[in-house]
Order: sequence, then structure tokens, then C-alpha cells
Amino acid sequence: MTHERITSEVKVRFAPSPTGVPHVGNIRTALYDYFYARSNNGTFVLRIEDTDRARKVEGAEEAIKDSLSWLGADWDEYVVQSERLETYKKYAQELVSKGLAKEEDGAVRFIVPDEGKISWTDKVGNRLIEFENEKIEDFIILKSDGFPTYHLANVVDDHLMGITHVIRGEDWIPSTPMHLLLYKAFGWESPIFAHVPNVLGVDRQKLSKRKGAKSVLDYRTEGYISEALLNYLMLLGWSPKDDREILSKEDIVQEFSLDKVNVAPAIFDETKLRWMNAEYIRRFDNAALLARLYEFDAGLRDYDSELVAKLVEPAKSRMKTLADFITLIEPFVVQNKVQGKSEIKKDLYDGLSSLENWNNDEIYGVLRKLMEEKKLRLQDLYAGLIGEKQGLPLSATFEILGREKTLALLS
Repeated sequence: MTHERITSEVKVRFAPSPTGVPHVGNIRTALYDYFYARSNNGTFVLRIEDTDRARKVEGAEEAIKDSLSWLGADWDEYVVQSERLETYKKYAQELVSKGLAKEEDGAVRFIVPDEGKISWTDKVGNRLIEFENEKIEDFIILKSDGFPTYHLANVVDDHLMGITHVIRGEDWIPSTPMHLLLYKAFGWESPIFAHVPNVLGVDRQKLSKRKGAKSVLDYRTEGYISEALLNYLMLLGWSPKDDREILSKEDIVQEFSLDKVNVAPAIFDETKLRWMNAEYIRRFDNAALLARLYEFDAGLRDYDSELVAKLVEPAKSRMKTLADFITLIEPFVVQNKVQGKSEIKKDLYDGLSSLENWNNDEIYGVLRKLMEEKKLRLQDLYAGLIGEKQGLPLSATFEILGREKTLALLS
């Protein structure tokens, strides 16, 4: 193995609030949890923290599960906090009985000691982080509606579930002193904390739902490959020791460690993601890619299946997403879709109709001759044929279509 293993059983959790569809920055953190568990033969818990009832969004819980499932991040345990209210009430009352919390207006507030400080060594960057107690205000742990705040529910569940490592975004650093105070008040050992860097957009602003950051499910709809998106998200803040960019799930399991997670923010660059997605598409064999295409676009079943299968090979090198496939092949599989300039179509028709041997090389010769005689660039030829600057490789596509279908498209 490439890094030292933890001897005691590792148990981690991804604990989202169902306040909307999680964006890719949130899911990146979930993947860090998932791979830390898998690389240490540990347990990955998905815990839905739905105690803030006012902010709960219908369908968000399913979107969280769907996002992780599509990426192949399977969880070992599933917990919903709203089903555990009596547990939180019991522990809140324990702190009241110890004189470490007080009841006020039907709620319970934790009393922060006036003196001393709280510190921990964060696993990301091996940083010592300290907070003075006097700068931390007393905080609510149980609301008047009987629901716990994040702070209490989080700490109680992490303790009862045996969570060994809390891997979460660095936004939670200011909350960690409150959590450590609660651990100390209960007399519990705290887990190891690892606060991973934020994910920023190319504008250097933090990704957020409010700013329109996309979700994993958005990328699925747009034709991205799940393995490519997983690969890309894992490289936002972490890299293997040899800095490879294309990594299988098995590669990541073998290599992932918190020691290699950066402190600096990561930049989510959709251009780089599209490049990586195109790399994955090219690495599929044609049969596997065809299966993905039919899974992505059921409308492909409306076309000649034999012809669609043959067009996978020439389309492969021109695709960045699965959605590109239908755009590329449509001009050649739908009658009257070739909408270019009539003179170029006519010249091509005349040149191709006289060919004795219908093959890639002969067809390419006709295309080349036409371009030389008419002083056309390749993009002019595409524009004249399909109204676009680029598309499927023409000679290979015409060979696949055959003489009759090609001439019918050009006539």
C-alpha cells in the first residue's frame, strides 16, 4: 500500500442537511469521507441531519442519496436524525443536571467556561488550531420545539456511532470549539478532525447553491460520465503521490490519505472537467460506450440501431459529453438534416457518385480535391454540409453510411 494504515477501525460520516440538492463541492467532501473509509477498511455512514425543520426541502434527501449512488459511493449505515429526538433531549438534560447548561424559554443553552482555551491538531495540514473560551458565546443546544441544534445532535451522534474521524469543510472550523466543549462536558473522547479546503469557482468565489453551483445530478443530465466526475472531484484538494490525473476508483482506494489533502482552496474548472470526461469517453470500448449512450438517451432507440453502433467509433474522438453524440450523428441519420450550402453539396454529390470503390481513402480523396479546387478550409466544408464548423469525420462517416445513404443525404 502507498500509505500507512490505521490499525483501529475507521468510521466516518457524511452528514448533510436536506436543504436542497447538494452541489459538487458538498459531494467532494462526501467522497473524501467515503474513500477514507474504503482505503482503511472502515465504515462510511450517511447521516441526514434534518433537525432544522424550517429549512428542510422536499426531495433533497433523495437527491443526496441519488448523487452518491450514481457516483458509486455506497454507504454502510443510514441514519436520519429526526428519528432520534428523545436521545438528544436526554443528553441535553444531562448537561442541565450537571450545571453545564441552563434552561431558558423552553430551550437549553450550553454555558461556555469563561477561562481557558480549546485547541486541536487538524489532520489537514497537521495544523494546531486554538480558540479562547472568552471569545465563544453560550450557545443553544436544544430548541424550544424539542429539536436539537446542529452542535448537540452532531456531537451526540458522532459519539454514539463511534465516529473516529470527522472529515468536513473548513467552514466548520469556527464550530469545532463548541463541539470540543461538548465532548469535554460529557466526558467523551473527541474524534480526529480534518477540515478540508473549500471548493472555489474560477472566479475564486466559494461554490454555493445561491450562486448557481451545479449538482452531481446536473452533470449527469448533461451527459457526464460518473467515473470521470468522481475522478475530477477527488482531485480538488488532493492528489496521488505521482500526480496522475486519470484514476480509477480502485486507484483512489489504494492511494487516498488525509496527509495528501491540501490546505489551500481548490478550483473547480468546468473546462478541465470536460477534458477529463472526453478522456474517459475515448477510453471506453465501443460496446461499453454504446451501452452508456442508450442509458443516457432513450431517444437513440428511434434510429437504426446498426447504424448508430457503427457511428460510435468516429464520434468518440469528437465527443466531450454523452449529449454530444446525438448532435454529431443527427445530420447523418435524419433525412433532410444536412442543411448546408447547396453548391458544396452538389459538388460533393457529383464527385462521390462517380467513385468506383466506396471506401475511406477514396472518399477522402474527393473531399480533398474539392477543398483544393474551391480553396475551402475543412471548417468551410462542414459549414457547407451541416451548418456547423465541425462534426463527425466526414470520409469515415460516409463510408459507414454507404453510397446510397450518403448520396441521398447530399441530393
